Amino acid sequence: QGAGVDVAEGDGTTALHWASYRDDIETVGLLLDAGADVNATNDLGATPLWAAGQNGSAAMVRRLLTAGANPNLALLAGETPLMVAARSGAPDVVELLLTHGAETEARGARGQTALMWAVAQHHASVVTVLLANGADVHARSDVWSQMMGVPPHGQPEYKRQTTHGGNTALMFAARVGGVGSARQLIAAGANVDDTDARGVSATTLAAHAGFGDLVELLLENGAEPNAAEAGFDALHAAVMRRDRRMVGALLDHGADPNAVLRTWTSPRRASRDHHFAPPLVGATPFWLAARFTAPDIMRLLVAHGADPLFVHHADYKEPAYSQPRLEATTALMAATGMGGGRLRAWMPLGRAEVEAQTLEAVRLAVELGIDVNAIDTDDRTVLDGALAARLEIVVAFLESQGALSGGAR
Repeated sequence: QGAGVDVAEGDGTTALHWASYRDDIETVGLLLDAGADVNATNDLGATPLWAAGQNGSAAMVRRLLTAGANPNLALLAGETPLMVAARSGAPDVVELLLTHGAETEARGARGQTALMWAVAQHHASVVTVLLANGADVHARSDVWSQMMGVPPHGQPEYKRQTTHGGNTALMFAARVGGVGSARQLIAAGANVDDTDARGVSATTLAAHAGFGDLVELLLENGAEPNAAEAGFDALHAAVMRRDRRMVGALLDHGADPNAVLRTWTSPRRASRDHHFAPPLVGATPFWLAARFTAPDIMRLLVAHGADPLFVHHADYKEPAYSQPRLEATTALMAATGMGGGRLRAWMPLGRAEVEAQTLEAVRLAVELGIDVNAIDTDDRTVLDGALAARLEIVVAFLESQGALSGGAR
């Protein structure tokens, strides 16, 4: 009827875009035969080839490439058809694009490469293809920063410019727990001690994210367990995660059981992200294990040389107070919830289980020689903490060990 084959919608999308996106080979053939522009772009820079790559359709991608589609035309934000195919998990499409000249090291909006996208989306088969075609395992994403903080958000000292980015593909594997991809990256020469722009190592990032299998893979390939340029190490993160197996793997590979936590970390606002709150700064793994009610980890740490008599001295501000709060708490006190501020309960435990594990942690701390009548900076003892937390069986045990309230001393 004389309709223009390249007539576009208001955002620049043509019929060829839609047919490619919907994987309609027959219609695409008709449009191309009628002279449709195979490299037409919409307002975002998307081409029909980009749309086909998003679907992971090898037949459609082949048809468009044969018709002269440019594999390196990117979105305005920088994303190329190769990146979207890698993100979609289509190794055959990735292979086709590479064969037709797609650039493996093209960068997206924040400097991510196709390899990073494939790793981040757990597409190990795509990683295989990209590495076979020379993708750079040492390439890093862009570095940027933003103001972040921790509660109490009204305190200026709990806000700071936080650096993000600077990640290699291996760092993305650590973030998502991509063991299969990580194994390939290491074999291709990736540095197992890679760090991001903030100084967080791949091992620490994997531990913080809770991926013990990846932590073990990195350690087995020579990763440094004590890397702590960012102010915390993998052992601190593993203890916070209450992951005994991960803690054991780190200790077996030489992690320092007495390393001190040197900084707080920022969660997303109003989230339940695992993070190190300011009251924890200065603590050791053993003290943290006690505070997180992990008696099995406490026992493991002591077996590897942790000092159970360490006293944690904290200096921080609570949300309702303008003056610093000073604390001096033993691991025994920490086991009953004393010290460390008002931490979120990251433990998916019921009341009875919490009390049972608290009793086990308290028993262990007493067996290790921690003074049951030590006082904190508020002249409270561990008995006061147990009473305040209404831990009845713990109170009974402490009293049987001669524990006194701070006011009765």
